Amino acid sequence: MSGGTTAAIGRRAGVVEIFARNRAAAVAASVLLALLLLALLGPAIAGFDPDKVGVGPAMAAPGGAHPLGTDELGRDVLSRVVVGLRVSLAVGLGAAAIATGIGILVGGTAGFFGGRIDDALMRVTEIFQVIPRFFLAILLVAFFGTSILNILIAIAVLSWPEVARVLRAEFLSLRGRQFVDAARLAGASTPELIFAEILPNALGPVIVNATLQVGQAMLLEAGLSYLGLGDPSQVSLGLMLQQGQQIMRPAWWVMAFPGLLVFLAVLCLNVTGDGLNDVLNPRARER
Repeated sequence: MSGGTTAAIGRRAGVVEIFARNRAAAVAASVLLALLLLALLGPAIAGFDPDKVGVGPAMAAPGGAHPLGTDELGRDVLSRVVVGLRVSLAVGLGAAAIATGIGILVGGTAGFFGGRIDDALMRVTEIFQVIPRFFLAILLVAFFGTSILNILIAIAVLSWPEVARVLRAEFLSLRGRQFVDAARLAGASTPELIFAEILPNALGPVIVNATLQVGQAMLLEAGLSYLGLGDPSQVSLGLMLQQGQQIMRPAWWVMAFPGLLVFLAVLCLNVTGDGLNDVLNPRARER
């Protein structure tokens, strides 16, 4: 085994050890992985079509052929929950990915070039930050339509300023470091300085923030769906909460299980983000 391979294995083992020190983060990551597997394998696990009416008695309590019960139309709640989890996670991950991409572009450009470019981009960022996110999301979705794609894009457009400000601060800190000056003297182009030298060293806080963005996007989608602005053609956890509020008293399970999954997913994402911060933040490693 070569020395380089041994060193790489050692670094990976060190990363796992640092992450494992935070037991709450390790448990949260395990639960999050289980939820992702459930979302991916859900249709194979669920025994019924989530949209099929009358697969069981209306508002049947959990048990028997329907472990999580049925809703007012006799639809299997378990089948709807696993499909809804997939949709909600897809919205969260997709919105976080787009928001992170926009934030990296804006924050990296502002932090690297500085001056008037920095001022202009940061003023735009501040405008987006001061606008109430939830109410603007309501306006965007109401105007452009309540499809899942429109909801995802609306959430992403409103979520990038946090990433931009975090990455800008990292770029401002790193652009004057010796390794960047050495690369510049060696003839590295501007794209090489940004993408090969600075960005890889600035991604730690961005990765941590991305985990939080996924949870925030899931909550925002659930809130929009609860207000009746969700995609009625796609089963999501938020849509289940909205539909179940009318029968919450006689059939508590219709809202309890999707609500529990939203709570669990967001909690695990936040705690996992704390664990990733321990790994990627040098100051956290020293505690």
